[in-house]
Amino acid sequence: MRLLVVGKLNGQLSTAVKMAMSAGAKVSHVETIEAATHALRAGQGADLMMVDYELDIAGLIAANEAERIRVPVVACGVGAGADGAAGAIRAGAKEFIPLPPDAELIAAVLAAVADDNRPMVVRDPSMQAVITMADQIAPSDASILITGESGVGKEVIARYVHQKSRRASRPFISVNCAAIPENLLESELFGHEKGAFTGAVARRIGKFEEANGGTLLLDEISEMDARLQAKLLRAIQEREIDRVGGAKPVKVDIRILATSNRDLAQGVRDGTFREDLLYRLNVVNLRIPSLRDRPGDVLALCEFFIKKYAAANGMPERPLSAEAKRRLATHRWPGNVRELENAMHRAVLMASGPEIEEDAIRLPDGQPLASADPGARAAQAASLAAETANRSYVGQTVAAMEQQLIIDTLEHCLGNRTHAANILGISIRTLRNKLKEYTEAGVSVPAPQMGAASAA
Repeated sequence: MRLLVVGKLNGQLSTAVKMAMSAGAKVSHVETIEAATHALRAGQGADLMMVDYELDIAGLIAANEAERIRVPVVACGVGAGADGAAGAIRAGAKEFIPLPPDAELIAAVLAAVADDNRPMVVRDPSMQAVITMADQIAPSDASILITGESGVGKEVIARYVHQKSRRASRPFISVNCAAIPENLLESELFGHEKGAFTGAVARRIGKFEEANGGTLLLDEISEMDARLQAKLLRAIQEREIDRVGGAKPVKVDIRILATSNRDLAQGVRDGTFREDLLYRLNVVNLRIPSLRDRPGDVLALCEFFIKKYAAANGMPERPLSAEAKRRLATHRWPGNVRELENAMHRAVLMASGPEIEEDAIRLPDGQPLASADPGARAAQAASLAAETANRSYVGQTVAAMEQQLIIDTLEHCLGNRTHAANILGISIRTLRNKLKEYTEAGVSVPAPQMGAASAA
C-alpha cells in the first residue's frame, strides 16, 4: 500500500511513519497540503494519506476533488483531544490516530481504510481451475479480460494476477469506466495539460502514467464510449498516450487488465464495442463462475467474512448453526460474493446467541433466507460430503477432479441426476453428456436407485 504523509516529520509522526513502513506501507512525504495535491497531480500515486490534524484537511480534500483525485485521509496528531479528533473527522478524515502511535492501531487503520488485503478464499473445484490458470498466465505481460456477473470478484482476481506477476512491486491502478462521466474519462485515463479545458489549472498525470511499470485495471470496460475506445486501442498498440491538450506522445510501460459483466462479443455485434479492441484485450479470458456455480466456496467465504466483520466491530466470532449453513448453501445469491459478504456483515451484527442462527441472516430487503426443502437438504448433505472428498484431489488434473466430483456427488444423491446437477451448478444436459463420456470410457456410473427420480 502507498502512503503519503503530509506534515512535518518530527517527533511522534516520524515514529508513526516507521510503524507504517513496518506494516508494509510504501511511504512518501510532503510538508504542506499544497505539496500533497501537487504530488498527486504529478502522478505520485497514493492509496491513503496520513495528515497532521492541524493542517487544513478540508482544503486538501477540496483541492484534490477539484482535480478528481480521491484518496482517503487519516488524520493524526499529538494532544488533539476529543474536539480536535472530531474536527478532523468533520473535515473529511476517515479515521483519527492519536500520537504517540500504537503499532497495532496503525496497522489496523491502514488495513481498514485502504482495504487492499483481499486474500483469495477458494475451495470449489471450478474456482480452483480459474486460480490455476491465473497462476499460469500471471508472470506474462499478456492482456487479460476478466468476465463474470456483477459481484463475483473480478477485481479481486485482477489484484491476485498483479501480485503474482513480475510487476508486483509496481503500482496497481484501477479505473472504473462506468463510474466516471464520459466527458471526464479521457482526462482521467490519459491526463491533461494546463489550460486544456476549463478547470485544467495545472498539468495532471493520468492513470496510464500513474500505472507506469505496473498494472492498469480498466473496470467495466464495456461502458467506455466508442470514440475513447479508439484512443485506448492506440495506447495499447503503441504503448504511448497523448495527454488532453498535449503536444507530444508519452511512452508508458504497463500491463492492461480489463473486466466486464457484459458479453463484449455481443457488444461487437451490436456496434457498441470495437472488435479490434476486444482482440487486444482478450488475449487471455478468465471467466469467474457465479457463486451459485461454485457451491464449495459458499461456507468458506462465510467463515472468512464472519471473522473479518467480528474483528472489525469488536464482536465475538460466532459459528454458523447447522440450519444457517443449509440455508446459505441452497440460496441462489443473485448478487454473488458481494451479496454474501453483506449478508454476513448483517448476521455478525444481528446475532445474539452462541451461534449465528438462520434468523440473523437477512436479504437486502430485510427478509430471512428461505428454508431449504427436504430434497435440497439431502442434496446439500451430498454437496458437503463431495466437498470433503475434493480435498484429496491435490496432484490430479482438472479433468480427473471433475470426473471424480461428478461420480461422488451422484453416489451421494443415490443416482438422482437432478439433485446432482443442482449441487454441481451445471445443467442436467451437461451432466448427461459428461456421464455419457464416462460410460463410453468404461467408467462405472451410479444408476438411479429405487425411489430416486433420475430425470434422465
